[in-house]
Amino acid sequence: MSATEPARPARAVPEVGEELIRRTVPITRTTLVRYAGASGDFNPIHHDDVRAAAVDLPGVIAHGMATLGIAAAVVEEWAGSPAAVRDVSTRFSRPVVVPAGDGTEIEVVARAGAVDGDTVRVDVDVTHEGVSVLTRARVVVDLTLAS
Repeated sequence: MSATEPARPARAVPEVGEELIRRTVPITRTTLVRYAGASGDFNPIHHDDVRAAAVDLPGVIAHGMATLGIAAAVVEEWAGSPAAVRDVSTRFSRPVVVPAGDGTEIEVVARAGAVDGDTVRVDVDVTHEGVSVLTRARVVVDLTLAS
């Protein structure tokens, strides 16, 4: 591209409501241990069934930020570049219970929520066993940095 050519989005501008990507992502206790090491969050509710039960949880739960990070990574996969992700936000609504052994799965569905020039707000629905676990999960993507 020459200096006089206008910048063009590397990724086509989606239509509002368009499904961009859908992924089913496994979460195991090993996932939680790896996230704890990376984040420094060693709260026992994320790895110890007895401690989780002691605070009235139905079992070991995934870190909320790990769940959000997985959702953001799915959008990043669609965008093609981590540099394209400008903002990530959510409200946590339900925990993801991660049983020992094979663990569990979450489903991540990302849709174009709003388009403003070369920026798209991606609305992300994350469900576990058919129930939404994040509320108003949004990832803002700069399409000029997407590939």
